[in-house]
Amino acid sequence: MDFPLLTPVEVRVVGALVEKELTTPEYYPQSLNALTNACNQINNREPVVSYGESDVNRALESLRDKHLAFVTSGGTSRVLKFGHKFAETLHLSPPEVAVLCVLMLRGPQTVGEIRNRSGRLHAFADLAAVQATLADLGARPAPLIVCLPRQPGTKESRYAHLLAGEVAAAPPTDGAPAPAEDEASAPPDRVSALEAEVARLRHEVAELRGELAGFRQQFD
Repeated sequence: MDFPLLTPVEVRVVGALVEKELTTPEYYPQSLNALTNACNQINNREPVVSYGESDVNRALESLRDKHLAFVTSGGTSRVLKFGHKFAETLHLSPPEVAVLCVLMLRGPQTVGEIRNRSGRLHAFADLAAVQATLADLGARPAPLIVCLPRQPGTKESRYAHLLAGEVAAAPPTDGAPAPAEDEASAPPDRVSALEAEVARLRHEVAELRGELAGFRQQFD
């Protein structure tokens, strides 16, 4: 089955929505402000971007047309919330969602990097489980991933998603050999926990602001 090609902003927005649903479900769906902050995180993102709310909002409108996102409201808050329909639209299993999420948010990765960085999204038993999932994604009539040519000085091939079209392998940035695996550079759990806490606090502040604005409108 063919899938709608995404822009880089749309890739980041969908990836951030998937990540937040799986890692902080109590704060999902996301407000526009919280989702923009999630897209612009410094940690666990490659490349680091600085999108405005207008950029994210335009991407959300396009994603809704592609049946990959939805908007909701209600409850005690009048703030609009946004969610994704990534798995449903593309018929993805939980392991496939986790792999694509890592690739969307962090760029091309080795099998080991995918496993290390998807722990909060899906618990892969071993590298073979990751490889099996990659094989399934690549064997579709319209493949969703590609194995990039191994770069000089590296021992492992990297995989990239094809949600935004064909991917060109980036040339090495210098002549120094790159490490075979990036396990040592993966952020420790404590950093991930702090990052999640900051995201939660930002979300709560955004929610309180929205509720306060709605409360004031009742007396205007």
